[in-house]
Amino acid sequence: MRQVNMAISSLTHAHVRKYYATLHENPKLNWVAVSCANEYVANDFKKYGYDIPIYMSTEKMLQEHPEIEGVVIASENDCHYLEMELCCKYGKDILSMKIPTFDLEEYDRMIKMTDDNDIICQVELEMHYNATCRKAIELARSGEIGDIVSFNATNITLSPVWAFPWQGVPEKSYGKRVPIRDNDKRFRGGALSDHPHIFDMLRWCTDSEFDYVFADVADNIRDIKVEDVLYITGQMKNGCKFLLDPSWSRHEEKLERPGPGWEVFPKRMEVNFSIVGTKGVIQADCFGPNVYFNGGPNNRYTVQYTYFDEWIGMMDEFYNCILNRQQPKINLKWHRKTIEAMVRCYDSIAYEKPIYIK
Repeated sequence: MRQVNMAISSLTHAHVRKYYATLHENPKLNWVAVSCANEYVANDFKKYGYDIPIYMSTEKMLQEHPEIEGVVIASENDCHYLEMELCCKYGKDILSMKIPTFDLEEYDRMIKMTDDNDIICQVELEMHYNATCRKAIELARSGEIGDIVSFNATNITLSPVWAFPWQGVPEKSYGKRVPIRDNDKRFRGGALSDHPHIFDMLRWCTDSEFDYVFADVADNIRDIKVEDVLYITGQMKNGCKFLLDPSWSRHEEKLERPGPGWEVFPKRMEVNFSIVGTKGVIQADCFGPNVYFNGGPNNRYTVQYTYFDEWIGMMDEFYNCILNRQQPKINLKWHRKTIEAMVRCYDSIAYEKPIYIK
């Protein structure tokens, strides 16, 4: 079995911890190096105990290790373009975090530069590798419940802004400072920017694209600069109606490092589907199994959150795509329509009306 040589850049994304274990344990992957955005990040990485070379520059890492074949770009959203540019310059395949960019012109430049340099670019939407999600979508697409009439989904979580402060900074999360709407002190870049997964699942489930979206925000439940509670409704081009909740509506302790006790009420994340067809209904709680207990660290009813092995399946696909020189299921071109729909949700909030998508 040939190993693929992997690296991780920046290490500032909330999901990066999942890649540590996957790259360390997967025999198909040889973890070569990491680059760190700053000394704080480097010192935090050292606490995990991995014997991996650390660089303070992604370009320096790529120069020192020409054997690297794939790079997990684990940086803030506003840094993705520059890091993709470096990967293209040095001929490295890319696994991008879930929001490559919200600037659609910049997104098109990302597509062009990866195409021009024959770079594989997979986008991290780990929900596809969750067994419950996958089964629900397979059943819906198979016609088991007839034609899909409506799709309701939640992707509700606590807020990561205390552990990963950039997610509460509009310029870093959304890419620029855009007011959520007139006479509102908040800006784009909060909960909606964190949760593209259910938009993507809706596209796969219905085998259709967005016709229009209508979105609105509630008052924040936190004192932060970006939105944290919102709802979205709309219709797909095949007539399927949908209702999505991508809110940060679970409470959290203000921990600098995620761990047990991060949750306040009582689960860190809930992903629920209700898919209604002409012949039946599918309901799914995709992250249901958890261990509940009374006790530390805060002596209250809390939860030990259960992760599944989504990252294993995702990295296996990336490995196969690199070896076989094929684009993955969630590639940069496919994902653009999901990102565009999310941008139009922000436009809907700003203009207080439905936004139609060509």
